[in-house]
Formats: sequence, structure tokens, C-alpha cells
Amino acid sequence: MNDLLFIYGTLMAAAGDKMGRVERTRLARESRPLGPATTAGFLYDLGRYPGLVVGAGPAGTVEGELVRLADPARSLRWLDAYEGIVPGEHDQGEYRRAEIDVRLPSGASVCAWSYLYVKSIERARLVAGGSWLQRIVRS
Repeated sequence: MNDLLFIYGTLMAAAGDKMGRVERTRLARESRPLGPATTAGFLYDLGRYPGLVVGAGPAGTVEGELVRLADPARSLRWLDAYEGIVPGEHDQGEYRRAEIDVRLPSGASVCAWSYLYVKSIERARLVAGGSWLQRIVRS
């Protein structure tokens, strides 16, 4: 099982807000940070958290972090629950977990799990520059 996870919002180490604090701490205990990374897509402001959308035409760049999970099966179970994914109930929540291509600062590309937003973006605001950290700094 893939042990890499691309995070781009409330789970990022530097997010620092109240949203996701418990989960962020748990993820830090169960993973090793590998540093900054990016992926092709669009980041939307959904209020207290962001949503990553991929595959919708020519993509922008979304900034995030890459971590290596010590026990992917265990961590992904609780992360799925945190993201509202219910086993066997497809299309019920806001997110789905998928493997995506992630680019490292070196230019190398790796495949990592991430959580993709699947609901309507009609009322969501695009996060300029694709960085949730920059968005929360501006708030």
C-alpha cells in the first residue's frame, strides 16, 4: 500500500488554526514529514477548510506537504473518517481519497494519496496561488 500522503489544508503542520488540531497532532505522530510538494489542480476555499479539485481542464498549482505514513492502513482509516468518507457509501461525502501525482522541489514526481473535493464548487472561492497557508495568513 502506498505510504505517501499529500496534505494541503488543515492537516498541514503550519496550519495552526483550531480546525484539525487533534488530527494534525495525530498525523504528526504517525508520519514523517518529507517537505513541501505541489500538485496540478485548483484549491477552493470552503469556509473553514479547503478542497482540492483535479482534472478540470488546464490546472493551476496547489501547494502542500508530503508525509510518509508509518502504518498507512491504520492512518488512512481514521483520515477517511475525518474527511467524512464512509466505507461502501460512494458519493455521500465531500471528499474521496485518490492517488495523485505530486511534484517535489527537486522536480521529481511521486504518487501519493490525497483527499479530493467532489461536490459542487459553484459557491466556493478559488484560492489564488493555490496555497491554503497563504490564504489563512491573509485572513
